[in-house]
Amino acid sequence: MPDDEPILEARELGRYVPATNKWLLQHVSLEVAAGERIVVVGPSGSGKTLLLRSLAWLDPLDAGTLYWRGRAVTRHVVPRFRSRVVYLHQRPALIAGTVAENLQYPFQFSVHRSRRFDAAQIEHWLRVLRREPDFLQKSSRDLSGGEAQITALLRAMQLTPDVLLLDEPTAALDPASAQGVEQCVSQWFQEAPQQRTIVWVSHDQEQAARMADRQLVMAAGRIVQGA
Repeated sequence: MPDDEPILEARELGRYVPATNKWLLQHVSLEVAAGERIVVVGPSGSGKTLLLRSLAWLDPLDAGTLYWRGRAVTRHVVPRFRSRVVYLHQRPALIAGTVAENLQYPFQFSVHRSRRFDAAQIEHWLRVLRREPDFLQKSSRDLSGGEAQITALLRAMQLTPDVLLLDEPTAALDPASAQGVEQCVSQWFQEAPQQRTIVWVSHDQEQAARMADRQLVMAAGRIVQGA
């Protein structure tokens, strides 16, 4: 079971667009405990991606406060925070170079220098994902949308964050590859189920049922069920 202490807590988060006089997120409060697997569902435009970006502190908030391990997230803790709370975009940005170079890239930053690139772990995950080892030598410019998602997922998981925020990570994949991603993420979680947390946005109700301990339902920028 997850710990009682929230690893992330959102209190009354809001995103506002003055030009349209519209709240994209409003009164969003949520506690995320270590060891949880949460899936966020809801119609297009309901605020699912904005919620994940807010939990990653990637966009400015117009209302509310985000807490990490009981303390408000402020600019001076952002590098450490983002090393432990990792957001995976549905259309990830990759550097020019091979898949292997993309996977090794994060380790040049000081916040990740205590970790080392683990080729054996990556090769294991590639087998789960039904990819051959030569996938690592593909140029990022030659990757399909689904292959880019897989590369970004591997890059995120290898950093062993406390919280993995996944925005439709299988949207560009065929069913077999999507199943591989589910298996890979589940294995990653089970390596340390008391410490790791997943928040996964999905449009697939069957996938949500497979991957979630708890489901959040969003509508019109609010969490209407599950918080």
